[in-house]
Amino acid sequence: ILYHLRIVSQTKAVIIGTLYVEDNDEEWTGEEMEQLDTLFRIIIGFVSRKRLIRTVEDFGFHDIEGFRNFRAFARYLDIANSENRLGGKIAFHFDLHNFGIVNQEIGRKNGDAVLRNFYHMVEKAIGDTGIIIRLGGDKYIGIFDRKVKREVFELLSGTNVPYDEAGEKSVRVSAAAGIYMLPNPFMMKSPGDIMDKIMIAGNAAKRETEGAIVIYDDKMKAEKDRVKKVQTEYKKGLEKEEFLVYYQPKVDIVTKKLVGAEALCRWMKKGKIVPPMEFIPILEINNDICELDFYMLDHVCRDIRRWLDEGREVVRVSVNMSRKHLVDVDLLDHIMEIIDRNNVPHEYIEIELTETTTDVFFRDLKRVVSGLQEQGVWTAVDDFGMGYSSLNLIREIPWNVLKVDKNFVPKNTNDERSIDNLMFKHVISLAQDMGLECVIEGVETMDQLEVLRRNNCNIAQGYFFDRPLPKEEFEYRIDQQIYPEE
Repeated sequence: ILYHLRIVSQTKAVIIGTLYVEDNDEEWTGEEMEQLDTLFRIIIGFVSRKRLIRTVEDFGFHDIEGFRNFRAFARYLDIANSENRLGGKIAFHFDLHNFGIVNQEIGRKNGDAVLRNFYHMVEKAIGDTGIIIRLGGDKYIGIFDRKVKREVFELLSGTNVPYDEAGEKSVRVSAAAGIYMLPNPFMMKSPGDIMDKIMIAGNAAKRETEGAIVIYDDKMKAEKDRVKKVQTEYKKGLEKEEFLVYYQPKVDIVTKKLVGAEALCRWMKKGKIVPPMEFIPILEINNDICELDFYMLDHVCRDIRRWLDEGREVVRVSVNMSRKHLVDVDLLDHIMEIIDRNNVPHEYIEIELTETTTDVFFRDLKRVVSGLQEQGVWTAVDDFGMGYSSLNLIREIPWNVLKVDKNFVPKNTNDERSIDNLMFKHVISLAQDMGLECVIEGVETMDQLEVLRRNNCNIAQGYFFDRPLPKEEFEYRIDQQIYPEE
């Protein structure tokens, strides 16, 4: 060994330089050794500097978990914009659909692996045509060429993502994605020109079905302003108790007796009722709907407690709970706390939950329904027959009540051998044989009533008997109990 040097750099990297010579080489002079030392230090300084630059870049353009961050996205846009390469590209923003439930199902560590692997799957599909970065959690943004649109959209619509090293275990995930098709040519003044549009479209996608991809258009700006206004006014309205409980009666069509009611929310703002479809979908965007559901349950319990104290003949009241609640592992405790705080006997409350198609939701749904059953609270599956219903839903989960959507009721009431009539007949018969109480929603005509009678389905809810009633009018129905003959 002629020369050996060991240096610890500013970046804490240990760099070692060693020079070997043959035994029969001439001895090096002092001047030659100094020159050698200088050369090694220059090389080491260069290597250390390059590593430092790389380290700084890693910290500046990646988050602590190694994902590219927003700085990397902004830098990509600036460079592409300066080279006039943005025109015609597709920018996107997406959240993974119900990823909180995925974390509950497979654990946070495996959930992190899903985030990482899905990121790399999209990154691979984009290739060198663009970039994907993570904003945080399960939120991502990026940009890519139209030539890889199909591959990227297929991943966003839903795909199985592995979370173990062997790739044998996987979970299906999908995204709520907002898309902005950049015109060609396109010159960017700032990243906000793109960010605003993909965020608006992304929020619209959250209100759609699982795996939704929404493409931005100029009308969405007005919709964004409307959404923001409703969300702001909702908070104030809740404080002022502008949200009222309306009760729609459920009637036994044989005895004409009032046997129950569904609690429906009405927003009384400045003396006028805001239609539910103008605010309910908006409240479901960021889970405000969960707060409203608990508010409704509390007010229903207050009314029932007062009616009992007044000696009225109280009927069971059903209260809707959004499927958004299913990510809440303490949902059962929250429901029971409200009921018990108001000192309401459990049998007077019925919780309506909407059917679901995802395995994770299904398991959480079963857990909540079973827990309510143990507490003596009635449970109902809402809107059965709307969309792609599964008989598994009534086989696997211990419901008390099957609420059948009006769209499942046959339109042609005369042809008893039609597919619609046969399906309705046998589903109702099966549910009743399983001990389920069947309630038909949206009954409005005598023909519909005849279909119910023909199939021994005795409980109806709809405008044929009553619209949703304000509390005072419903109290009159409670006191009367019996409906007049139609």
